[in-house]
Amino acid sequence: MEKNIPLHLQDIVFGSSDPAISQQIAKHIREGKLKKIAPRIYTGKLTDSAEEIIKRNLFNILGKQYNGAVLSHRSAFEYRPTESGMLFLTYTYTKKIELPGVTLSFMAGPGPIEGDSKMFDLYISQQARAYLENMQVSRRPGADSKTLSIKQIEEKLEKIIQINGEQEINRLRDRAREISGALGMDAEFSKLNRLISALLATRTHKGLASPAAKARALGAPFDIERTKIFESLFIDLRERPLIRRLDQNASDISFKNFAFFESYFSNYIEGTVFEIEEAKQIIATQQPLPARNADSHDVLGTYQIVSSRQEMHVTPRDSAQLLEILQYRHRILMSARPDKNPGLFKDRNNFAGSTIFVDYNLVRGTLIKGFEFYRALEHPIARAVFIKFMISEVHPFLDGNGRLARIMMNAELVAAGESKIIIPAVFREDYLGSLRRLTRQGDTDTYIRVMAKAHLFSGQIFGDDRDEMENHLRDCNAFSEPEENILKIIERL
Repeated sequence: MEKNIPLHLQDIVFGSSDPAISQQIAKHIREGKLKKIAPRIYTGKLTDSAEEIIKRNLFNILGKQYNGAVLSHRSAFEYRPTESGMLFLTYTYTKKIELPGVTLSFMAGPGPIEGDSKMFDLYISQQARAYLENMQVSRRPGADSKTLSIKQIEEKLEKIIQINGEQEINRLRDRAREISGALGMDAEFSKLNRLISALLATRTHKGLASPAAKARALGAPFDIERTKIFESLFIDLRERPLIRRLDQNASDISFKNFAFFESYFSNYIEGTVFEIEEAKQIIATQQPLPARNADSHDVLGTYQIVSSRQEMHVTPRDSAQLLEILQYRHRILMSARPDKNPGLFKDRNNFAGSTIFVDYNLVRGTLIKGFEFYRALEHPIARAVFIKFMISEVHPFLDGNGRLARIMMNAELVAAGESKIIIPAVFREDYLGSLRRLTRQGDTDTYIRVMAKAHLFSGQIFGDDRDEMENHLRDCNAFSEPEENILKIIERL
């Protein structure tokens, strides 16, 4: 029940052992302000059907009414009742309970264990546990079965391999092995282990002619249209003269000074806006602001990577290392946002306005394909500009893609001894507009010119005095909004 909201205005009201609340509920029922929709469950939404109310409050009801229950078996994957209205949970007893629009099928078994997630006080089987549960034998077929079919399980496991590679499927298998004993599911683990081993052993591309078809058989299908854009950018970057600007932030102090503003603006562009003094406090104390924990960690995570000269010297030697670097840096970057799957490639599609990024099934293959163009570029500026666009265009993770793309770009520049690039707030629309033009119209020229201008601007940001660096940025209008001012480039001796 929501505090400070009268009972008769609430969507869902639970029966209570508190006599005062019970009397209040009874009074509202007599007055026609509440109605009972299930045992110990009431609502003030008198015109809505009981089924509708139960459906939109289902997980809240389960957490409140069945403390310690675990959403399990097929329901841990599907998060909704089956076509026949069944929802499966592991609890202290075996029983079926009917609610309007759903049948709760409770099965006696182990309660929540370390790693199981929680939502509205309801526990949910972690991925490894859910796979073990779905290896059990079910006496009922189809929509009444507590488990998914073997075909469905195989498809899910194959999807893990396809999106995040064999390393992730082996991590899942290791976790299932760890918890199988405590759950009493050693036999289920043996079945799961055989299934994963079979999937890893049968991946072959023999007999296929098309590169895209071969890639799909190998678990790495790619986005053909995106690779055409990559090719156009590659050709333009190969043919165009690019100006090198050696990094003047040679000392550790100046490198970290630049990294502070780099992390500040990289997050600002993505909508994580702090006052500059707040950002200074976050970095100085290495502690998040209490009211903005996750946002603060976004700034800290970015700074942790870009302020490390050692980390920023790491660039990919091959496509496998590219994927590893991306996942490692994303895990650091998004450590405070577990809902964004830190370190794991996206498992659903993402958008920005009308732009649809690379399909999640095609992420690994498109990155691998794009790496071939990246590897063929020799000029460090060309490599930096290319890999930045490639990561932005693929958008391989649920969140943090823009920041990660700029980190990958600047790592190329650090490794080559070049000045890193900052995209200041005032230059945000020029920068994002150039990305959109390249994505939608294939305009490589605007994108390259915008990045060249940002590199010219960034080459003037140096020094051991952070206040002096900040003053220079203010003189360049770096902190202004795009509609308020334009970027000025002031050369420094």
